[in-house]
Amino acid sequence: MLILSRREEESVVIGEDIIIKVVSIDKGSVKLGFEAPPHKVILRSELKEAIVKQNQRALILPSGGQLEDLSKHFKS
Repeated sequence: MLILSRREEESVVIGEDIIIKVVSIDKGSVKLGFEAPPHKVILRSELKEAIVKQNQRALILPSGGQLEDLSKHFKS
Protein backbone atom coordinates (compact mmCIF):
# COMPACT_ATOMS: atom_id res chain seq x y z
CA MET A 1 0.00 0.00 0.00
CA LEU A 2 1.26 3.44 -0.91
CA ILE A 3 0.74 6.05 1.81
CA LEU A 4 0.98 9.74 0.90
CA SER A 5 0.56 12.96 2.84
CA ARG A 6 -1.43 15.68 1.09
CA ARG A 7 -2.61 19.10 2.18
CA GLU A 8 -5.81 20.86 1.26
CA GLU A 9 -6.05 21.57 -2.49
CA GLU A 10 -3.22 19.09 -3.26
CA SER A 11 -3.86 16.15 -5.59
CA VAL A 12 -2.76 12.66 -6.50
CA VAL A 13 -2.81 11.46 -10.11
CA ILE A 14 -3.50 7.81 -10.94
CA GLY A 15 -2.58 6.76 -14.45
CA GLU A 16 -3.42 9.17 -17.23
CA ASP A 17 -7.00 9.97 -16.34
CA ILE A 18 -7.79 9.88 -12.60
CA ILE A 19 -7.18 12.79 -10.21
CA ILE A 20 -7.94 12.67 -6.48
CA LYS A 21 -7.92 16.07 -4.80
CA VAL A 22 -8.08 16.91 -1.09
CA VAL A 23 -10.96 19.40 -1.04
CA SER A 24 -11.03 20.09 2.70
CA ILE A 25 -9.82 18.82 6.07
CA ASP A 26 -11.95 19.51 9.12
CA LYS A 27 -12.09 17.94 12.60
CA GLY A 28 -10.73 14.55 11.62
CA SER A 29 -12.67 14.37 8.36
CA VAL A 30 -11.20 14.64 4.88
CA LYS A 31 -13.29 15.52 1.82
CA LEU A 32 -11.91 14.17 -1.44
CA GLY A 33 -12.81 15.14 -4.97
CA PHE A 34 -12.47 12.64 -7.83
CA GLU A 35 -12.02 13.39 -11.51
CA ALA A 36 -12.26 10.33 -13.75
CA PRO A 37 -13.71 9.33 -17.11
CA PRO A 38 -17.42 8.40 -17.03
CA HIS A 39 -16.67 4.73 -17.69
CA LYS A 40 -14.68 4.44 -14.42
CA VAL A 41 -16.77 3.35 -11.43
CA ILE A 42 -15.95 5.09 -8.14
CA LEU A 43 -17.54 3.56 -5.03
CA ARG A 44 -17.06 3.85 -1.30
CA SER A 45 -15.63 0.55 -0.03
CA GLU A 46 -18.65 -0.17 2.19
CA LEU A 47 -20.98 0.26 -0.80
CA LYS A 48 -18.90 -2.13 -2.89
CA GLU A 49 -19.00 -4.70 -0.07
CA ALA A 50 -22.80 -4.35 0.16
CA ILE A 51 -23.13 -4.89 -3.61
CA VAL A 52 -20.96 -8.03 -3.45
CA LYS A 53 -23.07 -9.43 -0.57
CA GLN A 54 -26.31 -8.63 -2.40
CA ASN A 55 -25.03 -10.34 -5.55
CA GLN A 56 -24.06 -13.41 -3.51
CA ARG A 57 -27.55 -13.54 -1.98
CA ALA A 58 -29.08 -13.27 -5.46
CA LEU A 59 -27.23 -16.45 -6.48
CA ILE A 60 -29.04 -18.50 -3.81
CA LEU A 61 -32.25 -20.11 -5.08
CA PRO A 62 -35.45 -19.96 -3.00
CA SER A 63 -35.11 -23.72 -2.32
CA GLY A 64 -31.75 -23.05 -0.69
CA GLY A 65 -29.73 -24.42 -3.60
CA GLN A 66 -27.06 -22.58 -5.51
CA LEU A 67 -27.43 -21.15 -9.01
CA GLU A 68 -24.97 -23.77 -10.23
CA ASP A 69 -27.49 -26.46 -9.17
CA LEU A 70 -30.23 -24.90 -11.31
CA SER A 71 -29.36 -27.08 -14.32
CA LYS A 72 -30.55 -30.14 -12.38
CA HIS A 73 -34.12 -28.79 -12.60
CA PHE A 74 -34.15 -28.77 -16.41
CA LYS A 75 -34.31 -31.71 -18.80
CA SER A 76 -31.52 -32.09 -21.34
